[in-house]
Amino acid sequence: MHKTQKSFTSKFGRNILSAAVGAVVAFGTGFAAVGSAWEPTKSVEFVVPAGTGGGADQMARFIQGVVTKHNLMKQSLIVVNKSGGAGAEGFLDVKGAAKDPHKIIITLSNLFTTPLATGIPFNWKDLTPVQMLALDQFVLWVNADTPYKTAKEYTTAVKAAGPNKFKMGGTGSKQEDQIITVAIEKLTGDKFIYIPYKGGGEVAVQLVGKHVDSTVNNPIEAVEQWRAGKLRALCVFDDKVMPYKAKVTATLSWSDIPPCKTQGMDVDYQMLRGIFMPGGVTKEQVAFYIELFKKIQATPDWKEFMEKGAFDSTTLTGDEFVKWLTKEEQRHQSLMSEAGFLAKK
Repeated sequence: MHKTQKSFTSKFGRNILSAAVGAVVAFGTGFAAVGSAWEPTKSVEFVVPAGTGGGADQMARFIQGVVTKHNLMKQSLIVVNKSGGAGAEGFLDVKGAAKDPHKIIITLSNLFTTPLATGIPFNWKDLTPVQMLALDQFVLWVNADTPYKTAKEYTTAVKAAGPNKFKMGGTGSKQEDQIITVAIEKLTGDKFIYIPYKGGGEVAVQLVGKHVDSTVNNPIEAVEQWRAGKLRALCVFDDKVMPYKAKVTATLSWSDIPPCKTQGMDVDYQMLRGIFMPGGVTKEQVAFYIELFKKIQATPDWKEFMEKGAFDSTTLTGDEFVKWLTKEEQRHQSLMSEAGFLAKK
């Protein structure tokens, strides 16, 4: 990753929280004026453009549970996984459902990477942005039976072994996990065999089974294995320490995991967890879902979920969310180009 790109990424990561605070205040007022007279008249399909067991799937099913538990909707919320083509199946499905307010989709950063890598006829502007729910972290994990206690020890061993001797597991090809893997390779001079899996849940299982040597999984996708002493967290790909101080394992909290840049890897990457609707829906219909997620985020359940998964709880709506999406699309264009992952025209 070039120095200028790293600087941009780090700066962007530091500024995002301050932007979020202003956005919540400014845009929340605007939608309060619009009101939410509309509400669903039938079941709402909640599309997950990823496999079961991964971070997006877990968040969608958690939201479904909270809505049911607190009776936040008169109609049911039905989670449907459409993971084909690195999420292309889900994105194209929602794109094709223009003006249908009974379909929403939870998005990852494959919102950007999938069309860039595959050339499918889809762009996030084909949908209606509703809300950024959070940003998801990435952690460098190894099996707890290995001798590596720090990321520096691990990357030193990878380099000493020579190219293509160590296996890095991740979700999908030419997606977030592989982007981070390439960034590590460029910074450290290492060269991994990258092995793609369908979802983060499977990735964690493969690392526990020692079928790969490391992963860059999201916290929530590996937390149970970490708590059980099967995996070891080496560093987080953020420029700051995670804020959660409650113990997850017998001795460690999320805040005990050091930033990767302190281990010689100045890589800063967080993944979107956002909600979109099809294109062509009304402001009143968007307002309903903004209000719904506001109620969800106000529950103790949500706060517990944020801590369990070590999420950055940044929230954006309206114009500020659109500005963030525009910048992230540009950043991913640069990252994908640098990694050689852009679809050939």
